[in-house]
Amino acid sequence: MAVPRGKTSKARTRRRQSLNMKLTAPSMIDCSTCGNKVILHRVCSKCGYYRGKQVIVPDSKV
Repeated sequence: MAVPRGKTSKARTRRRQSLNMKLTAPSMIDCSTCGNKVILHRVCSKCGYYRGKQVIVPDSKV
């Protein structure tokens, strides 16, 4: 059975873990109605549309 030779140092452990903890930017698309940048599968905050239908009334229009 394989056994580690010695204790893995904190620096080596954290260096390895940090490679897997990177944050990725969310995918952004253009709103089909107003052209505003929107995160995928979210209602547009500028116009209130989602998949061609108005879901909410934005604050600016009230």
